[in-house]
Amino acid sequence: MTVTAVRLDDEQGSSPVEFVLVGTLLTLLTLGVMQLALVVYVRNVVHDAAVEGAYHAALADTTLEQGVQRAEHAIDRAIGETYSEGVTVRSDASLGHATVVVRISTTLPVIGLLGVPHALDVEAHAPEEAFDDG
Repeated sequence: MTVTAVRLDDEQGSSPVEFVLVGTLLTLLTLGVMQLALVVYVRNVVHDAAVEGAYHAALADTTLEQGVQRAEHAIDRAIGETYSEGVTVRSDASLGHATVVVRISTTLPVIGLLGVPHALDVEAHAPEEAFDDG
C-alpha cells in the first residue's frame, strides 16, 4: 500500500473560487447602491410632485382638486400610476395664515419598483392666494 503526500500549499483552482466570491459581493454591493439611488429618486419625484400640487392648488383661480390632479400627473409621468394613488389635499390655518397642504403616501421601493405600500409619506405646504377686493 502506497501513501501519497498531499501538498497543503497548492493553490491550483483557487482563482475561480475567489472570482465567484468577490464577484458575488461586488454584484450585491452594486445592486444595493442602485436600489438606494432608486429610493432617493422616487422620494425626490414624490416630494417635487407634492410641492407642485400644493402651489398649484394654492393659486387663487384653482381648486384643491386641481392640485391633486397636478401632483398625480407629475408622479404618473416620472415613475408610474401605482405611485400616485395616495394623494390628499386640504386647507389649513394652523400656521397663522391660510395654507394648502398636499400629502402623498406612496410605496417605498425595496426590490426594483416593488416595495412596501404607504411606507413613504411626503407633505408640502403652500400659502393660499386670494384676490384682493381692492
